[in-house]
Amino acid sequence: MNRVENIEGQVKSLSLAELRVFRDWFASFDAKVWDDQIETDSRNGKLRSFAERALRDHEAGRSSRL
Repeated sequence: MNRVENIEGQVKSLSLAELRVFRDWFASFDAKVWDDQIETDSRNGKLRSFAERALRDHEAGRSSRL
């Protein structure tokens, strides 16, 4: 059994209250991992082309107010 299968089994055995706590923890954990990845990609220039395209589209009138 690999680690993911082991974790799946443990999650399936949680009570509803434990599952609720785990779900809240995991949502926060996952958001932090995502934020860290975006920050890293931004520092490494991986998002520059998207930003430049968005600015060009905006300057060309292809954007709308939120």
